[in-house]
Amino acid sequence: MSRLTEARITIDNQALAVEIAGENELNLRLLEEVFPAKVISRGYDIIIRGEENNVNRIQDILLDIIEVADSRGSIARDEVYSTIKMVSGDYTTSVAALLLDGVPVPYKRRIIRPKTAGQREYVRSIKKNTLTFCIGPAGTGKTYLAMALAVFYLTRGDVNRIVLVRPAIEAGEHLGFLPGDFKEKVSPYLRPLYDALNDMMGFDRIRSDIERGTIEVAPLAYMRGRTLNNSFVVLDEAQNTTNEQMKMFLTRLGFNSKAVITGDITQIDLPKDKPSGLVEVQYFLKGIKDLSFVYLTEEDVVRHKLVQRIVTAYERHEEKKKLELKKQRDNIINEK
Repeated sequence: MSRLTEARITIDNQALAVEIAGENELNLRLLEEVFPAKVISRGYDIIIRGEENNVNRIQDILLDIIEVADSRGSIARDEVYSTIKMVSGDYTTSVAALLLDGVPVPYKRRIIRPKTAGQREYVRSIKKNTLTFCIGPAGTGKTYLAMALAVFYLTRGDVNRIVLVRPAIEAGEHLGFLPGDFKEKVSPYLRPLYDALNDMMGFDRIRSDIERGTIEVAPLAYMRGRTLNNSFVVLDEAQNTTNEQMKMFLTRLGFNSKAVITGDITQIDLPKDKPSGLVEVQYFLKGIKDLSFVYLTEEDVVRHKLVQRIVTAYERHEEKKKLELKKQRDNIINEK
């Protein structure tokens, strides 16, 4: 057991002190929980008492938060809370590095920040690699974070355009049975992409960029025969691509481009005789330089907590079905 000690941090900015402490000092209580020690807010001071290693870790975390807040000009209390959660029990991870993993969204004057360790790995992979595959359940931020980075790269001038793509067959529906012309038929499938864009840019800016060709939102069929240079390309719902479609998309990538492919392999809507291209590529593309696979789980779900419980229940159900199927096959083999 390390010796007992005390540390004191003075925060000159009262508004910053409030954000760091959180509502009803929730952030300080969380620090006490994950690094057992006593954390007391007293005016402009935060006093930490406990075993030396815990006191030192809490002090390092708070100093990192203050440093990042000073450099950026602000920090949000929920951002402080999620960062503390991410380093729970970890005595090595740099909190400053975590906070700086955020994605600035200039149009909305805010920063979109990964809220889990899995999301942090995902953001870092996109920044590092030309091509990133992200596989995980609904609510893990796969599409949203990819689009946030796409907007960031566009506004920074790293790419000239954003191309957002989805296969046009989902949820058991086929285009031929839907009313309207082709544009009206595919619109429902592309709507989630427009919604995410609107959250980052606003409708007027989106419309302007689409008219100029800076942003393109299209079904996957529109990618055939094209080469996408100087582009940030996002293929969403990729579990519903066939092997042929996946190969076609992957070979569209041109110079100075970046691509992100997202999907949930537990929600494949293809006919049973059509294997998913997203499932298949995992077997032969891993290990290629400048390409990465990131897997998110129910622990990365950042929607309502009920969604996380639902995702977990579905995964357990699927696992149970797999075990039952294996048992049936084993019985048939034994009978023979």
